[in-house]
Amino acid sequence: MLGSDFIVKASLGHIRDLPSSGMGVDTTDKFTPAYVVPKDKQKILREIKKANKECSDIFLATDPDREGEAISWHIAEAMGLDVNTVQRVIFHQITPEAVSEAFETPRNLDIDLVNAQQARRILDRLVGYSLSPLLKRKLRWRGSLSAGRVQSVALKLVVERENEVREFIPTEYWSIEVTLHPKAKPQESINTTLHRLGSDKKRISIQTKDEAATIADSISKSSFTVTDISKQKRSRRPAAPFTTSTLQQEGWRKARFGTERTMRIAQELYQGISIGAEGDIGLITYMRTDSTELAAYAQKQARDYIEAEYGAEYLPKAPRNYKTKAKAAQEAHEAIRPTDITRTPATMRTYLNRDQLRLYTLIWQRTVASQMTDAKSETTTTEITAVEPTSKKDYILRNTASATVFRGFTALYTEGSDDEDEDISAPPVSLSAGDALTHVNTEPSQHFTKPPGRYSEASLVKKLEEEGIGRPSTYAPIVSTLVNRDYIERTEGRLTPSKLGETVSALLNEHFPDVMNISFTAKMEEELDEIARGERQWVPMLEKFYSPFATTVSTVLENAPRIDVTTDEVCQDCERPMVIKTGRYGPFLSCSGYPECKATRRIVTTLGVKCPNCEGDLISRKSKRGRTFYGCSNYPECTFISGRRPLPTPCPDCKGLLVAARGERAECSNCDYKGLISELDEEQVAR
Repeated sequence: MLGSDFIVKASLGHIRDLPSSGMGVDTTDKFTPAYVVPKDKQKILREIKKANKECSDIFLATDPDREGEAISWHIAEAMGLDVNTVQRVIFHQITPEAVSEAFETPRNLDIDLVNAQQARRILDRLVGYSLSPLLKRKLRWRGSLSAGRVQSVALKLVVERENEVREFIPTEYWSIEVTLHPKAKPQESINTTLHRLGSDKKRISIQTKDEAATIADSISKSSFTVTDISKQKRSRRPAAPFTTSTLQQEGWRKARFGTERTMRIAQELYQGISIGAEGDIGLITYMRTDSTELAAYAQKQARDYIEAEYGAEYLPKAPRNYKTKAKAAQEAHEAIRPTDITRTPATMRTYLNRDQLRLYTLIWQRTVASQMTDAKSETTTTEITAVEPTSKKDYILRNTASATVFRGFTALYTEGSDDEDEDISAPPVSLSAGDALTHVNTEPSQHFTKPPGRYSEASLVKKLEEEGIGRPSTYAPIVSTLVNRDYIERTEGRLTPSKLGETVSALLNEHFPDVMNISFTAKMEEELDEIARGERQWVPMLEKFYSPFATTVSTVLENAPRIDVTTDEVCQDCERPMVIKTGRYGPFLSCSGYPECKATRRIVTTLGVKCPNCEGDLISRKSKRGRTFYGCSNYPECTFISGRRPLPTPCPDCKGLLVAARGERAECSNCDYKGLISELDEEQVAR
């Protein structure tokens, strides 16, 4: 894109960082960081320095955010350049036009952004390198433990939600559905639900089966008349273009992509895809953003496409603009959008792999739909009075139905939902006030109130964004860190805390309530934003936090007792609680009465998959070398083992056992079938 006059070198991320061992921050001298060049970056730095000697100018063109600004600053510092005069170029899409324009208008480094990133990095190092050793000293656990300023708050959210689920006591209630048909049109039917008592307008609450049966019997003997029909027109506005958070949420809802997977695919689309004779072209704008803004020319492209493909009625009079809902949105980036709307998903199909096409389609559709007219519907609410002839008791039944008047943006795209039980309204039946209806059926149904849903990766990211915790670049790493540390587990697409995660969270919550406080963490994010805007100095901000924090760490190290990770398991020998300990082969259960009672037991992780040989449960196990393998719970009677993770979906060809293979693929252990795991997941969800 730049031509032969330029040498382009990649730093592959940070060229300098805090050391991997030790604090690396002098807390006695204005929190001076001891930056080092890691071994794997020394060759890259030498190559950049060599290229600089061959050129008259150097341009720093790292990512357009705080992290990218800091990377540029580190490169300049490591090369001995004057950080006040180096040329910084910014572009939000890797296309010839954007790159050319950026190099025509370079700017100086933004030191405020650099300081904000430094403050965040040092702050996270102070917390992580203080709390992680503390956990190792206070928990009886030989495995890897860590704590982090944002990661620990995210863990707290998952643990608190799990406690809500455990403590939830379901309440029984009943509903009564009555099927009727108009006497004049017996071929049509209308389903109504008992809404309230007719005489005093009181909403009915049915708690028991006997109560439901009595009311149902009374209604079945009643006469039915339409007493009120009301219509209400509704308009639904399209969703805003994607931010990092909403892309991750919709990636999960529509494609079942985890946060890491979504961002990896988005990175590929941003960096560039080979588009035939055009060469490598970035297909989307920068994917770490909390802005919902679109460039004027992108809006125009979208509007031109809408008018040509859908007609003028689908085009608003003026371009649509959106305000971000993020609690503390920062850099003035654009939303995530296609770099060129004319590159439709259909024209890109031959250049993209399956996952790339699915994510690109989501981004393209969301962007174009954001510039379309509202969807319009009409909701009809029909109230029917039922009168029981003997007692003269009357009831009000209600039917609510919607009909689409104008599809608007939904002709192209509809946002997904986190509600798995979302109702789909039936079309209305044509009725008039005074119409008599004939009883067809009365059906009482038992229900129980439900606990709050566990977080998915997407809904956890949504919660973090709503609370102002973390930033676009941190959402995916937060989740992956918690999973990799065995603090949380993915179970049927939802996040549940492990016993280790609950213990870590409880310990930190007890001794470091500020660090674990959501409002406190969000306030620190706001202070980092103030540093980025030049409104606050970073050293005083760190001093204010670190002094009381360091005192608490010292106190806990001296006085807090060591604890074990407790479980709900009971020792078979002495009936005392079992605790989790770790040995050379990984975690195991041990009696809390040790050394008086030395009973131990394996920790069994079932996979929800039956053994193909004997129908026992397949479980995850560890070899003497610490490698994970999968075997039958009926061992030694059954000796089935597999080195690859069994999958819950049977082979679509022979119904045999599927196992996970490289590249997110599934292979049958019984026949030649090969396919994508994501496809199997979709089939399973559909079933």
